[in-house]
Amino acid sequence: MWVLVHFDLPTETKKERKAYTEFRKKIMQDGFQMFQFSMYIRHCSSKENAEVHMKRVKKILPAKGHIGILCITDKQFGMMEIYHGKENVKAPGTIQQLEMF
Repeated sequence: MWVLVHFDLPTETKKERKAYTEFRKKIMQDGFQMFQFSMYIRHCSSKENAEVHMKRVKKILPAKGHIGILCITDKQFGMMEIYHGKENVKAPGTIQQLEMF
């Protein structure tokens, strides 16, 4: 499973920039990696594990902004077409991540 978190947060005031930075740092501490600006992804070993990480994201949502959380399968993620300019590139492979319980 893949969990995708995409967001559009306000950054006009110092307080909003701080909230943006804290949210971004916290999702990265939870194992998310930047896929594009304001879109972070994390590979999870199961649906149950994905739900744990989705709950963690929900707990740290900032007061303002738009945040989307999407869970997709490895197969769906693998069917994504990714381009850098006009050049087609491969989607990132499954991240080998050690998880301790």
